[in-house]
Amino acid sequence: MIKRLLQLIVFISLLLGISGIILGLSFVQFLHTPLTVTENGTVFIIAPRTSQQRIATQLKEANILQHPIWFLFCIAFEGAWNKLKAGEYLIEPGSLPAELVQKLQDGKVIQHAFTIVPGWTFTQLRQEMNQSPFLQHTLMDATDADIMIKLGQPGVHPEGQFLPETYYFPLGTTDIAFLQRANHQLQEKLTALWQAPRTLDAFPLKSPYEALILASIIEKETAVSTEYMDIAGVYIRRLLKDMPLQADPTVIYGVGKNYVGRLTASMLLEPNPYNTYQKLGLPPTPIALPSQKALEAALHPRPGDTLYFVANPAGNGHVFSKTLDEHNKAVAEYRKAQAGLN
Repeated sequence: MIKRLLQLIVFISLLLGISGIILGLSFVQFLHTPLTVTENGTVFIIAPRTSQQRIATQLKEANILQHPIWFLFCIAFEGAWNKLKAGEYLIEPGSLPAELVQKLQDGKVIQHAFTIVPGWTFTQLRQEMNQSPFLQHTLMDATDADIMIKLGQPGVHPEGQFLPETYYFPLGTTDIAFLQRANHQLQEKLTALWQAPRTLDAFPLKSPYEALILASIIEKETAVSTEYMDIAGVYIRRLLKDMPLQADPTVIYGVGKNYVGRLTASMLLEPNPYNTYQKLGLPPTPIALPSQKALEAALHPRPGDTLYFVANPAGNGHVFSKTLDEHNKAVAEYRKAQAGLN
């Protein structure tokens, strides 16, 4: 009887040992088998507060892996239990289970891009943000004033307050968080540039905000960034001489929706705070979102004695003039060229 019992124990032990070896080999094979994804990789989203077991099940349902139980063992084996982070992940071709666990533990989510284009108005920025499928939209019904309150800047005009550049963020980032980041970038750059030494002895701008206003005009005046400092120089000298800026972009901003592609004489005569043909000095607010290069130009204008500029008839940039006579000749050449095109 005892002999048979010992034989049974030995048999069971061998059976368990063999089963353990088989299971161990199966687990090792699982660890070394790449996950099943598409040629360009598969996007996998983990919702907040999703359990480890549910993550494994979802991976199975998406046909990314065949053995969710082994994935749970892999999580435990990697010391990542209850450490996987929610988010949107790209599982690249050739990824192994342990590599996926590490990615989920590190929270290496997909980063989406959104570019704020220099020269956009705040209205344009809001329109583009509202069309982004990657941002969480919380401001659809908010007014501009509401947004600035949410940003902790009540009463501040939003125009010009967000730095144009390409920003990267994970899926589900709120639109207000995105704006807060772009606003912080603008304030940081503007403060640093304002505090840096300047080369001009006579400088009419009295605050960083005035520099922001001038930079926005420069941004709208030309698409040729090498001209920024030249245009800044013209406007700085006009301000020093108490000459009106006569900046077409400010007039266009002031007339708003009434502008349909060309400035008219009546628009230039229309009295409003943004009509720099009728009003001395800067307009009350920026007219667009200026780039860092435009900000730099506003604070470091090119020295010289030019006071006028008009579009180059050749279509590349502007012609700068020192005197009104020179300017009038340049304007005549421009109009002649335009007439030839019509």
